[in-house]
Amino acid sequence: MLKMFTTQMTGLFNRIHDKEEFQIEDGARLLAQAVVGEGKIYVKGFGEMGALELEAIQGAEPLTNAALLDDQTALTEADRVLIASRLSTDEEAMSLAKKLKEEGIPFAAISGAVKGVEGEDLTSMADVHLDTKVIKGMLPDENGERIGFPSSMAGLYLYFGLKFTINEMLEEY
Repeated sequence: MLKMFTTQMTGLFNRIHDKEEFQIEDGARLLAQAVVGEGKIYVKGFGEMGALELEAIQGAEPLTNAALLDDQTALTEADRVLIASRLSTDEEAMSLAKKLKEEGIPFAAISGAVKGVEGEDLTSMADVHLDTKVIKGMLPDENGERIGFPSSMAGLYLYFGLKFTINEMLEEY
């Protein structure tokens, strides 16, 4: 089972790399504006995507000018936000996205893009949306159900893509 999962993860990372390359660059450009403009990059992860918060703030190589976004945070026009959720239809993430849009704060979002959504979701609300490509389990089990839902692993892969690209942009700046 682990060998099959590894094969699926390799394929997932390759799909993300191939299909999200330009979105990663656009997202990094958006977030880097906070650093150059003397703002902060606020990070908010919902559910298991809180792993991105931990990596950005407490990881071995924290994200430049990163801070956790909470209810007491007073955002400025120089700030940018990175939202991460399992799915693009996550109610909490969409509530935050609506608030940010109302306040005019640009933000990027990382989530699995749910197809066929009526109305808005993170894919349409975010200034830049990065798709984890994970909306169901990766492997079939003995009962025909899908298991192995690596949303946080895909989210971290995209996070590191953003971080590396931001670092490159800041070095050039």
